Amino acid sequence: MRTRADLERIESQSLATYAVQAAQSKGRLFAEPESAFRTAFQKDRDRVLHTSAFRRLEYKTQVFTNTQGDYYRTRLTHTLEVAQVGRTVARALGVNEDLAETIALSHDLGHPPFGHAGEKILDGLMQGFGGFDHNKQSFRVVTKLEKRYENWDGLNLAWETLEGIVKHESEYDVSDATDFEPTWRASLEAQIANLADETAYNAHDLDDGLRSGLLEARQLSDIKIWQKFTKELGFNPEYVSEFERRVLIRELLGWVITDIVQTSSQNLEHIHTLKDVRAANKPLIAHSEEAQVMLKELKAFLYQNFYYHHRVMRQVHKAEHILTSLYKAFLGRPNMMPKNHQARAEKVGLERAICDYLAGMTDRFAMDEFNKLFEPYERT
Repeated sequence: MRTRADLERIESQSLATYAVQAAQSKGRLFAEPESAFRTAFQKDRDRVLHTSAFRRLEYKTQVFTNTQGDYYRTRLTHTLEVAQVGRTVARALGVNEDLAETIALSHDLGHPPFGHAGEKILDGLMQGFGGFDHNKQSFRVVTKLEKRYENWDGLNLAWETLEGIVKHESEYDVSDATDFEPTWRASLEAQIANLADETAYNAHDLDDGLRSGLLEARQLSDIKIWQKFTKELGFNPEYVSEFERRVLIRELLGWVITDIVQTSSQNLEHIHTLKDVRAANKPLIAHSEEAQVMLKELKAFLYQNFYYHHRVMRQVHKAEHILTSLYKAFLGRPNMMPKNHQARAEKVGLERAICDYLAGMTDRFAMDEFNKLFEPYERT
């Protein structure tokens, strides 16, 4: 039998000196007993897994809505792939795998329906009322919106987990860490979750684009990373079978993960403590220059040819119509919202309460709500 103390002792003996250790956590906002058989970060992971917000990710868009096919990634499967990449990198670098996994599982809890289109739409509707950002919304979910305990709102997660959620960044997301030591560099575990997010969506969005037929191999024939793997694997760069596509995506993902581990390991050669990590002038979890160039080209290709494909843009148009219509309807008649959301409006303002309600919806629920409010023969 291994108690929490045993697990913490194993961490102290096995993790790198620059890793975050659960036994040295800054603690929780509200004092509570820790688990007998889980570290603080393992407890956090389990709390995230049991949230309503996590379950709703199954029916939230990654690129395709859930109704468009059973095999495309959803926001939930994306999250699970991010966690898998994060665990692999964390384990290889000797840092806290539990913390990296927990941050990865939490990073999209605040994502609204209809993917990044939904986020952009809500941000536009909330101009003048604080805007909308899915990173900040994830923090709101785990600190305010989940109601599971009598004595506090949210999940009462450890400081290091919250910091990782707050400092989640990518090329397109910039964090606001005002209350979490903004001058500190994020922990390596948080940095791993950041790059795991980007790694996962580059690979699986390319996979889904090819599977759907919106992308064709011949369009990628001039993309360096495509040339690299089709040549190494002996595939025709202008046509790949379903099996070859799977092999190629698997090899690409493995290569990127290996590149992160090797490059980050080199960056950590002169890093000895967590304090050194905090003081670093740039992220230490990183790609090599070669991988950066190739992945930047791939991302540009996906934006031009996949994310802005006319069929995807039709989904964006639908999303804008649905979310804008719902927002205006609830703004005009707040009593059409459920009682608990009406009550929140008295605390946070009507606009923010409506935004929280819409952001928590799945694609399917948002479409159902739209039909209930605007289709004459739909039961309300």
